[in-house]
This record gives sequence, structure tokens and C-alpha cells, in this order.
Amino acid sequence: MNTHDLVAFVAVVETGSIVAASARLNLTQPGVTRRIQNLEEMLGAQLLDRLSKPLKPTAAGHEAYEQGRRLLRMLDDLKSGVANDGVVRGEFRLGLTPFLSEAGLTAPLDAVRAEFPALAVRVVSGWSPHQVERVCRNELDAAAICLPDGAVPPAELLADDLGAEPVIFVVARDVKMSRIVDLERLSQMSWVINQDGCGFRDALKRRFDAEHLPFNIAVEALDSELRLSLVARGLGVGLVTPIALKRSAFRDKLKPVAVRGFNPAVRAWIVHRPPAGRLARPIKLFRDGLDRELKALIG
Repeated sequence: MNTHDLVAFVAVVETGSIVAASARLNLTQPGVTRRIQNLEEMLGAQLLDRLSKPLKPTAAGHEAYEQGRRLLRMLDDLKSGVANDGVVRGEFRLGLTPFLSEAGLTAPLDAVRAEFPALAVRVVSGWSPHQVERVCRNELDAAAICLPDGAVPPAELLADDLGAEPVIFVVARDVKMSRIVDLERLSQMSWVINQDGCGFRDALKRRFDAEHLPFNIAVEALDSELRLSLVARGLGVGLVTPIALKRSAFRDKLKPVAVRGFNPAVRAWIVHRPPAGRLARPIKLFRDGLDRELKALIG
């Protein structure tokens, strides 16, 4: 088997097109197509449904992808294992949700780079559901994500639970509202919340829908501090973790509000596909460092 053919096939499955795969591999489109055809001839099976858009693997192609991905990871492990110096080399593609960026981009990332200087670490930011999808598609080697407490990552991934942190509802300090309210009272206000794609926002909306209560959004904004500034100006209700509230420049202009019978929280996870292979040690080092950072921040 020509491993270059296998690499091309894996790239097409993960990107969904010959065009995107050629860009990833820095090859011409005919070159990628030829490699796919070579692999199909060698295996004696059609691997791609060429009528689907994006391109999807056939049943045989799905099996070839799963086995091929493991084979390529094993080859990377072999290269690292037989290297004279035993140094972990290659690329470490790490996904990071914005909620964990401050903790993850400091000591944990520095520790990985110091311990594995020959390893090229590439950090990709994005919402947790998207990061999970990218790990499942092998576009990322691992990801630090947050999910609503009670939700768990897909069973096909290995997941380390880093613990939960409560989420606080906040309004402007001069808003005439009790510090303990029911969900119906909260539903009478609009929301200042992050953009669609956050798992917690989806879970919150489902809770309101279950109670047949409105969930009206006034402002969508990605930056946490920007959202808190808008809440402080009276534009609506916001969501914040105790860490973010404690550090916010607007904390004195905000009032935390508790909801009877509703104690939301988010839980942090490190996820990756098995086997971790040569990246097992870097993933564990990052996981341990992030766990310490989160505990220190919460404490």
C-alpha cells in the first residue's frame, strides 16, 4: 500500500471535497483524484460516493477511513519511536473553547511546548460542539471543551472530566428585581448572550421551552466582557461564571440573580480519539495543567 494514497483518501473524507483535500495536501486536484483511484484499485472497492455533496465515504470507505486513520497514527508513532533521540515530533492540533482560553493558553500550553520542543502545537478556537465534531472527524487531535452539566461527549471519544463550574445569571444593579426569582420572572427580560453554537445556550433554551416560556435575545456577542458591559447598561439578562464575574471591570454594576429550582453549571472536558499514540503524553500534560489552572481559578 502506498501511504500517500491513504493520506489523500483520509484528507478527502475529513474535508468533504477533492478541492479542500488538495489545498490541505498542497497537491493538484487531479493528483488527489489519482491517489484515491489507486487506493480503490488496490483495495478492490469503491470508497467514495461521488454523487454526494460533500463527498461521503461508502460503507467500504468508512471502514477504510477508520482503519486507515489508525494506521497513519501508528506510522507517526513508529517514526517517533525509532528516532535516535526519542523526541515526540510532528503536529499537535488542539481545539480550545473560548470559555477555557484564559486558563488553557497560559501555563498548560507553556508546559507542553517546554516539555516537547520538537512538537508543533497548533491551537484552534471554536465553540464546543464544533470542536467535538472536528475531533470526531480527526481534524483535531484533542480539544478542551465545555458542556452543560449532565451532557457528556460522544462515546466514540475518550473524555477526561475536569469538573463543573456554576453559571450565574446577572442583571444591571439598578434593575428592580429580587435576588431570588422564578424562571417566569426571568423570561420577562431579554437576553444578552453568546452567539449560537454554545451548548449551554441550547440547553437553556430547551429549559425555557419546556416551561412554555419565551426566550428573547436582545444582543448576541462573542466577547464575555462586552456582554457584561451591555448587561450593566440594562440591555437584558446575562450569563457568567464566577471567575469571569470576579475579574470583570463591570462587576460593581451587576447584580447576581438566583432562580428557584434551577442551578445551571458547565463542565469542562478534554476529549480525543483513541488511540492517542505518540500524543498521549502531550495530551496528559496539557490536561493536568488545565485541571490545575481551573482549580486555582475556582478556588
